[in-house]
Amino acid sequence: MSEKTEGRGLARAVPSERYWKPRSKAWVAAEGLSLAALLTVNLLMPTVQEVEDLPYRIAVSLGLAFLAGAIVVSIFNEKARSRLYHHAQFVFALALVLIAWDLVTEKSDLLPLPFFPSAAQILQVIVEDYEKLLISTAYSLRLLVVGFAIGTVSGLATGIFLGWYRQWGYWVFPTVKIMSVIPATAWIPVAMIVFPSSFGAEVFLIVLSVWSPVAYMTATGIAGIPKAHIEAALTLGADERFLLFKVAVPGAMPSIFIGIYTATGLSFATLVVSEMIGAKAGLGWYINWAKSWSNYAKVYASIVIMAILFSLVMDLIFKLRDRALVWQKGLIK
Repeated sequence: MSEKTEGRGLARAVPSERYWKPRSKAWVAAEGLSLAALLTVNLLMPTVQEVEDLPYRIAVSLGLAFLAGAIVVSIFNEKARSRLYHHAQFVFALALVLIAWDLVTEKSDLLPLPFFPSAAQILQVIVEDYEKLLISTAYSLRLLVVGFAIGTVSGLATGIFLGWYRQWGYWVFPTVKIMSVIPATAWIPVAMIVFPSSFGAEVFLIVLSVWSPVAYMTATGIAGIPKAHIEAALTLGADERFLLFKVAVPGAMPSIFIGIYTATGLSFATLVVSEMIGAKAGLGWYINWAKSWSNYAKVYASIVIMAILFSLVMDLIFKLRDRALVWQKGLIK
């Protein structure tokens, strides 16, 4: 089948379901032209606002170089070719957004400082203040890992007891339902009184935000295991331990990962707010500190780093889910 023939229609076979966009050389060309236009606009148009454009221009130039390298690699690699075509439309649209952003900020001051910094100013802040941002990222990551780990383990344990033992469900499940609808940040006054250190209070808030959705979905998943599965295992001589850890928990894994996914988003929001109540470092603290100086370029820089960090965390969770639920491949997205 020729490349031209393969590009027709709404669907076509690709090496991976992840890269499903049609193969269109026109979109790849448009991607390259849009990046070149972005660099040209930034280079040739006069700048009204005070900004150091060099890091931004280097980043865009590296993007063009990466695209050229990807095109060369795609000639010899089928998966790289699928990835190149798949992302072309998104990169094209992103470049257009960045061009418009440049035009209304640093090139015309239509959106004035300090509230609307340009992309170049945000990148400038990341380059100039990288040490403080790196330390803040490390602090936030430490807090997230500790709180998320404790919350997930305790949520799993609670959910298993709630779903498997009716007495636990009777007495504790109403508490879990109530806790699941109360934002963890509502407990900030209590946390500040109970815990002697701000770190302990922050960990507690993240644990609370993770625990309730994980416990709720774990209990729901275990309680929803078909009775036929339990009866079949009992017929084969399974004891309670086997039923719990070889039948109930594996069968509840889809629900468990839904709870973990929900808890991840809640933990991110709780992390940012909790670091504003007394932390000495962290991305939430950095946002609060920059806002107090009305340096919104630094605020947006920390938000960009936070988005990248949390996206990586979400990708890791999805990979763990895919590995744990490999037996369901093709049934879930």
